[in-house]
Amino acid sequence: MKNKLISAKEAVEKVRCRDTVCTTGFVGTGTPEELIRALESRFLKTAAPFDLSLVFAAAPGDGDSRGVNRLAHPGLLRRIIGGHWALVPKLGELAINNAVEAYNLPLGVMSELFREIAGQRCGVITKIGMGTFVDPRQSGGRLNDKTWEHLVELVNMRGEDWLLYKTFNIDVAFVRGTTADQHGNISMEHEALTLDNLAIATAARNSGGIVIAQVERVTSDPLSPRDVEIPGILVDHVVIAEPENHSQTWATQYNDAFAGQCREDVSSSEVMPLDDRKVIARRAAMELPLRGGVVNLGIGMPEGVSRVAEEEGFIEDVTLTAEPGVIGGMPQGGLDFGAAINHHALLHQNQQFDFYDGGGLDIAVLGMAQMDAHGHVNVSKFGRKLAGAGGFINISQTAKKIVFVGTFTASGLEISVNNGELSIENEGSVAKLVPDVEQITFNADFALENEQQVLYVTERCVFELTPAGIELIEVAPGVDLEKDILEQLPFEPIVNNPTQMDVRIFTDAPMGLVQRDELTTRRRAKQSKDLKPRGVTRLVPVM
Repeated sequence: MKNKLISAKEAVEKVRCRDTVCTTGFVGTGTPEELIRALESRFLKTAAPFDLSLVFAAAPGDGDSRGVNRLAHPGLLRRIIGGHWALVPKLGELAINNAVEAYNLPLGVMSELFREIAGQRCGVITKIGMGTFVDPRQSGGRLNDKTWEHLVELVNMRGEDWLLYKTFNIDVAFVRGTTADQHGNISMEHEALTLDNLAIATAARNSGGIVIAQVERVTSDPLSPRDVEIPGILVDHVVIAEPENHSQTWATQYNDAFAGQCREDVSSSEVMPLDDRKVIARRAAMELPLRGGVVNLGIGMPEGVSRVAEEEGFIEDVTLTAEPGVIGGMPQGGLDFGAAINHHALLHQNQQFDFYDGGGLDIAVLGMAQMDAHGHVNVSKFGRKLAGAGGFINISQTAKKIVFVGTFTASGLEISVNNGELSIENEGSVAKLVPDVEQITFNADFALENEQQVLYVTERCVFELTPAGIELIEVAPGVDLEKDILEQLPFEPIVNNPTQMDVRIFTDAPMGLVQRDELTTRRRAKQSKDLKPRGVTRLVPVM
């Protein structure tokens, strides 16, 4: 260990100009901030290293200045390859301004790519991304004119078209754990997520690169082999982080429930106000399986679905999952996004996407920033705003049922809900239903080919994807079909006697979606004995 334990300043001196640097971190969780800060500091003082290629899966940033946002200095970066960009806006500006070569690939593919690099294979061969903007027949994930190299190829195998995401070498890996022993073995007992730390470390090692591990502490005792997440044979250097640079998430220094060390009581007496978000969440919640089922809820508006399920008493009857490897429990929101409490299991991120990509999800509820006449959805790019695809493409192309949620218009929409009816008080100035989306993050034709069930839920109506086109199937009580819906649409949906949305959605009282049976009641009573009291849990949208 004496040869491996060094300062952050010494560690980043190992980074050479034009290196490819890969960092772990998932949005607000598990970012190696000590190492990133040290790299930024070195560059600002010495103008080196320069022309780096930066690789990450899930936007390790806070939407402002922390995480890899620190690296958005002219000359420091030459190329960026990322799966999710929403929380790294400073890097997004570089991409939009044509200042760097930039790629957006699906988050799940990025995770699987690390594993393929580790095994020194040619790439990830998958259907994920077919028909979307990452398809080489569209942009191949390239984000600007400066980006010339094709990282995605269309290949034909066994008479079928597939996408090949090509591997590349990683020169430096920034990984993160909790404890390092004298051999450089790394455990992760205080981390909220396991992520792709092992795959990234192995990828760098087998590329002939170096692995720098940021940890909370070092022990003189050997770690139990069962606790080791990154073996010392992969680790070149260990850096002990300052506490402020090793918070569990951007919002939480440490919560033992995030680390799975205890359970918390997440029941809340606070009820969501009956506004447009709750109306949409309620209608989406009606699609959840009431007895079992594996679910993914996207970030933002879909988070309200779990609140509704809790209010209605069946949150324990579905298994919520999240992209970074969380199985069960309650995924968190805001700058705690990625963490969870009371989860049943925590997988490596690439393992989670193996499950997703293979069709393991019964239903996904995802945001809908833009929808068009074809049923395509865009959540990744709007003008100069680069959100990135994240896990959206993986999930939306493989879940058995997809429910897209979003308001009918944006920027100024005001509604009221009274006596079981919805009224449009002020129409939003920005149309979200458009003739053609700016970028295809979800391809409706691909969904039809794969016989997925697809709904589009807004506060005033519900559409369904059918082989014949987009059909308007439900209208909210109190809403004028012609004035409030059809006149606002830039395309003509199929209208064939749409039914009225369930009036319970618009009544400020429990809907009664499911009755607590005796078995469920007994199970919850038993679980409550192991729970640590906690205040109200709020899921705060971050995008």
